[in-house]
Amino acid sequence: MEATIVSDNVKHYSVLLKEIISVISPQHGGTFIDCTFGQGGYSREILKYQNTKVIALDRDIKSENIGKETQEKFPNRFLFKNLRFSKLKNLKLKNENIKGIVFDLGYSLPQIKDLEKGLSFNSQGELNMMMGKNDFSAKEVINNLEGKEIEKILRFFGDESNAKLISKNIIKERETKKIDTQELVRIIERSKRKKKHKIHSATKTFQALRIFVNNEITELIYGLIYSAKILKKNGVLAVVTFHSLEDKIVKYFFKNLSENKSISRYEPKIQQKEILFKMPIKKPIVPSDKELKENLSSRSAKLRYVIKQEDRFEIESDILDKFSHLVEIENQGLKL
Repeated sequence: MEATIVSDNVKHYSVLLKEIISVISPQHGGTFIDCTFGQGGYSREILKYQNTKVIALDRDIKSENIGKETQEKFPNRFLFKNLRFSKLKNLKLKNENIKGIVFDLGYSLPQIKDLEKGLSFNSQGELNMMMGKNDFSAKEVINNLEGKEIEKILRFFGDESNAKLISKNIIKERETKKIDTQELVRIIERSKRKKKHKIHSATKTFQALRIFVNNEITELIYGLIYSAKILKKNGVLAVVTFHSLEDKIVKYFFKNLSENKSISRYEPKIQQKEILFKMPIKKPIVPSDKELKENLSSRSAKLRYVIKQEDRFEIESDILDKFSHLVEIENQGLKL
């Protein structure tokens, strides 16, 4: 994932904020779930409307301070939970009118610059990349998994064409020393066949490791599934993605539940229920020229959204089967 950043003197830029507010329509009231609270940009904008309530989630414990400040300001309308969004089912929502669920899958500038997290290839010291509620770090991945397992992570999660050579060199180097962030960057640079790149040579590898360490594929899939279940009729599910793998998963899930193939083909038409989602526009919404000028890092952002057509908790989707090869790669982390 790419960070949603702007200049150093600005803490965080909420990507596609106006567009998000436009599609979820908080002016009509209701309860909204901000699944990636971060610096609180979306939540604060929603709370500007008097008849709204926000339940905000974030796995990063460092978001809790901002959450507490917001809770003090809106004691009856805001609740923060230090929770991964795959655990949406754990929320007590029986009496809540869930009218919108929002995901912003990017990283904030404070997270990227947090040396303890080590998300950036500019970080110094040990490999970490844990966003919170993790079972292992990037250090454990690089220094313990087998070469073929590391290669799969880099190839499928980072689309890294030099995955085999990078993983081979990682295995070779770790025989004599523990690999830290800058050592990993040097290994990647030595492994690259082409030395001139539009992006930093370590970008794809670091993306792959962040996805793997934080179980981002499994998190996203279950986050989408539980969101689809708990959303009320006419509620909106909106997701901002930052790289093609995320967008592919979101696009498939939305399309899969917005077409008749999500309904049993053996059931007579007269007995068939309505499709679960309505997709008002098929193409993603992207940042305006104005936003791109203010925040170049929003250039890869894509917003997709759907509207739930009926109150139905049970859903049928083959998304876990469709992306089972990616889930299996993430499951390699179970041995760490």
